[in-house]
Amino acid sequence: MKLLVTGGNGQVGWELARSLMPLGEVIALDRNACDLSKPDTIAGVVSAHQPDVIVNAAAYTAVDKAESEPELAHAINATAVGELAVAARQAGALLVHYSTDYVFDGTKAGAYLETDPTAPVNEYGRSKLAGERAIEESGCDALILRTTWVYAARGKNFVATMLRLFAEREALTVVADQYGAPTWARNIADATAHLVRWADERRGGAEPVFRRYNLCSAGRTSWHGFAEEIRAQARAQWPERAWAVKSISPIPSSDYPVPAPRPANSSLDNFALHNETGITMPHWKVALAACLAEMANQ
Repeated sequence: MKLLVTGGNGQVGWELARSLMPLGEVIALDRNACDLSKPDTIAGVVSAHQPDVIVNAAAYTAVDKAESEPELAHAINATAVGELAVAARQAGALLVHYSTDYVFDGTKAGAYLETDPTAPVNEYGRSKLAGERAIEESGCDALILRTTWVYAARGKNFVATMLRLFAEREALTVVADQYGAPTWARNIADATAHLVRWADERRGGAEPVFRRYNLCSAGRTSWHGFAEEIRAQARAQWPERAWAVKSISPIPSSDYPVPAPRPANSSLDNFALHNETGITMPHWKVALAACLAEMANQ
């Protein structure tokens, strides 16, 4: 099996190169080799490699910047994704694509199901939803995986930012009225490898294999709760460090204005994923501990 990964230098893309390795030949492309901001080049890239599976880990993820760059966000997250889907269909390849909780408006009281109505509240969410629809319209074999609050042991993310700030500042304020499930990139990559095998066993029928799954950690918390847990676990992981931080105060979103509105509730229900594929995602606190342990060993 030949697996083509876009966004190979990103948080999820880097992990995919490891998780997918047992399945066959993994070709991980960075932006220089596959630039989704140039959708007209996508077909040529896929044609050159003739993959059996395409895993699209590349995306425009600057949520606030997307408000002033909607055309670029749409080109990368929607137009290029549509080109990938068409190229996958022509190559007879399975497409795995990552989407987001931001396709929802966040007003639901409980966790979102895959079948709940979508209503993005920002340009990033709208561009990601357009990408989902382009895949569905293409008729290719595809898995669309919606995830939330992604972090990793490498790169820029909330965990890395908090660890840096804990060392620099005595007092922090963090939004406490937005809820979701922090999800480790490695867990996403490992689940993806399982899903590729699962989908490959079901391909070749009269109808394309098409599934949309929520894929995130179990449990939920607020950004403030996440920050508090990072601090608690960091103190246990690095007891010798003299952390500067003394307080992390909760604040409402209104006290931290940003260009792009965020959904208040980003909770996603993983029941369909577990029920149909057998995948059980770990609790977010367990995943965080594993990620911090890896960071300590770097």
